[in-house]
Amino acid sequence: MQYHRQSLTVYFDGACPLCQAEISHYRKQEGADAICFLDVSRSEETVAVDLTRQQAMKRFHVRGSDGLLLAGAPAFVAVWSTLPRWRLAARLATLPGILTILEVAYRLFLPVRPAVSKLFRLVQAWHQPDKAALADMAGRSDLPRKSDEKSPSRGPLGRGRMKY
Repeated sequence: MQYHRQSLTVYFDGACPLCQAEISHYRKQEGADAICFLDVSRSEETVAVDLTRQQAMKRFHVRGSDGLLLAGAPAFVAVWSTLPRWRLAARLATLPGILTILEVAYRLFLPVRPAVSKLFRLVQAWHQPDKAALADMAGRSDLPRKSDEKSPSRGPLGRGRMKY
């Protein structure tokens, strides 16, 4: 059995479906065994001596093996540097001005993250076989329930014709 020392600890909001999807993607990548993924939504108030749960829930944080705590775009670049398929993105981030642009983009994204996460959750639910979950999440009763859905081969008029 080979032992892999974890070089990074990623603090992420596991209650955010968008964050979950991103972390799930990273976990499947070659090199992910060198990263410890810590879901801070399940942690106590203090995640680390220098990082509270509230801080970690608001922004992406990564701690390197040297103990340095990174947040925002530099934290993403640290993850990308560890994953071979993402190393090109990490290299591009080292070009003059790129890290600043990434950080500004990330800061602009943060206020809309809750809305994007909700939209992401709705899209996920839409792709589920039971669309009733989508109707419940959206708070809408006009969306079809399983019992309300018509046979796709017959259509609502009964003879394979749809009314437009």
